Amino acid sequence: MFYQRRMAKKITDNQLIGELGEAAVRKRFLSIGFQFDHRSRLEAGIDGLAEVMIDGEPTARMIAVQIKSTRAGKYRSETDTGFTYLLELKDLNYWKTSNLPVILVLYRESDDSHYWCQVQTQPGTEQRLLSFDKSGDSLDRAALDRLAALTVPVNGFGYYVPPLGGGETALVNMLPLTLPPEIYVASTAFDRKSAIKELFDQEEPPRFDWVIKDGTFWSFHDPREAVTSAIVDVDQVEAIETPLIAFHDEIDEQNNFSFLLRQTLQHQMQDDLAWNKENKLFFIRAIEDSQPRTFHYQSAKVKTKADVVNVTMSTKVPGKVGFVRHHAFVPRFECMMDQWFLMVTPTYHFTTDGFYPHPHPDALLSGKKRLENNASIRGQVIMWHRFLTQYEQHDSGLFSEVQTATAVTLRFGPPPEVDLPTTVPDDVWGRPKKSPSLQDDTSKAGLFDEV
Repeated sequence: MFYQRRMAKKITDNQLIGELGEAAVRKRFLSIGFQFDHRSRLEAGIDGLAEVMIDGEPTARMIAVQIKSTRAGKYRSETDTGFTYLLELKDLNYWKTSNLPVILVLYRESDDSHYWCQVQTQPGTEQRLLSFDKSGDSLDRAALDRLAALTVPVNGFGYYVPPLGGGETALVNMLPLTLPPEIYVASTAFDRKSAIKELFDQEEPPRFDWVIKDGTFWSFHDPREAVTSAIVDVDQVEAIETPLIAFHDEIDEQNNFSFLLRQTLQHQMQDDLAWNKENKLFFIRAIEDSQPRTFHYQSAKVKTKADVVNVTMSTKVPGKVGFVRHHAFVPRFECMMDQWFLMVTPTYHFTTDGFYPHPHPDALLSGKKRLENNASIRGQVIMWHRFLTQYEQHDSGLFSEVQTATAVTLRFGPPPEVDLPTTVPDDVWGRPKKSPSLQDDTSKAGLFDEV
């Protein structure tokens, strides 16, 4: 007689520590004044949602939370003050689609530690290697304001750039546009792809400050007097008042106009700005191979300068360039009431020599971003306004190396100021300020070696 042995079910240690970690993190969120709701067992990268509460009242402001738990052992590069954690690529790709801020919480049972860090997923800022400061990134009541600040949107209709010192005013990262009075409209037999091909076949250099939609061509320049005459019906060109198109009620028309604004800005600043299609950002061009570039301008109070193209030498190979960092920004054009704005989200672009894209930009970007505070972001917003308006101020431009004959089509007003009753704490704006020894050079942090 044969007996079939009944196979006993077994719960793995990974399952156990996962459940313990989720319970511990939920308890910690509740203890500091958040609600925390677990997701179902079908979750694919978000374990729960933390909801901000004010005096026990839910606010419907949510943070997506992913929990990683371990029994014991050291984290990557762990010291007495901090450590790093490398995100899985599949998780990062999943979080990119989130409409909520995403944080990673690390729970270790052996010392009952809870550390957290925001996952940056906005264009131009995403990163795989996270750095944790044990004193500043503990999940406790001291983190309450920083966590709540994550639920304030930093995109869309602009975000506040905190004031310095006194707390009287803050800047908003939005530059009001002055549009040309007329826009040229014409019929065309081309779509965008075939129009670009046709322009490259002309003897004159092509230009792309135009849009085509459903057989209609729009531009702020007269196509009859430019190379674009090759892609329109010349006898059908008409100049109409810009507001008739700029403030159209249909969202598709506004989106098309927004694209025209971006193309026009790219053409207007073609000598100084390049477009990175992958990260959807503008970055400042290098003039020469592996050579820095400095921009002199008038800041809020004094004349100053910015190293807008910065060359960092390798720490391993003497005389070799490690990387080149370019000032950059993610643009977004928005229409509010009867005014168009350019939203400027400062960031950085990295190359190997000023021209060729760097193979590991995320690690370099995360190292630079960790060192920023409200002063540096505020300064960048001011710098970008001065940079975008340089040809309005001086016909020859503020860069002595480059001259431009491109007409100034779009004009930008200064970023609006908002009165605030108090100064926004720097640790709420971002990561607490690091010690001076960590602010010298991102290459010294060892990030590049660990990716």
